Amino acid sequence: MNWGAFEGLLRNVNAYSTAFGRIWLSLVFIFRLLVYLVAAEKVWSDDHKDFECNTLQPGCTNVCFDHFFPVSHIRLWALQLILVTCPSLLVLMHVAYREAKEERLREIQGDNYRRVYANPGKKRGGLWWTYLLSLIFKASVDVVFLYIFFRFYRNYSLPRLVKCKLPPCPNVVDCFISRPTEKNIFTLFMVVITCVCVVLNLIEATYLIGKRCHERLEAEGGD
Repeated sequence: MNWGAFEGLLRNVNAYSTAFGRIWLSLVFIFRLLVYLVAAEKVWSDDHKDFECNTLQPGCTNVCFDHFFPVSHIRLWALQLILVTCPSLLVLMHVAYREAKEERLREIQGDNYRRVYANPGKKRGGLWWTYLLSLIFKASVDVVFLYIFFRFYRNYSLPRLVKCKLPPCPNVVDCFISRPTEKNIFTLFMVVITCVCVVLNLIEATYLIGKRCHERLEAEGGD
């Protein structure tokens, strides 16, 4: 990973975010991305290798593992992180489009050209809607993934022992999950941080809408 480019990207996202957005970005980077890269991948690296069933029937262990782990936590978290960070990049692209438009007008009309955007990074017009919709999308993605995890792994927890009776298993076999307590701790941590991120997104969306309504009322009062 090119950390220099990543640091520059974070700086640009922070520049166009509210205080709530900067807190959200810090939570995602420190408590979700870094925990995922540094610890979570190692915790789940042995989930298939150390998943053991008390049978020698060929294929039984693989079938039982696929039944109880339809999608790996790690892959779900990776997809979730990609989806919740992409809207911030769309905001940056919208700002970059505004800046490029201003630059084209300056090149065509000279330094005294009529500005379309007094401040391309100010959340007004289309950029305001882009930013608001990005918040709603990020909160929705996190809620959807919380539901997916709950459906796949009831109560977000892994038992120490699961019983499997799927073909080609000859009978009901006992299967043992590797390090379930450690995995449950990391899962609970990620769930809590995700819930906090959802709350921050909703607070920021409420703040943006409230601020816009306040400005409209002030403008109407001035008239």
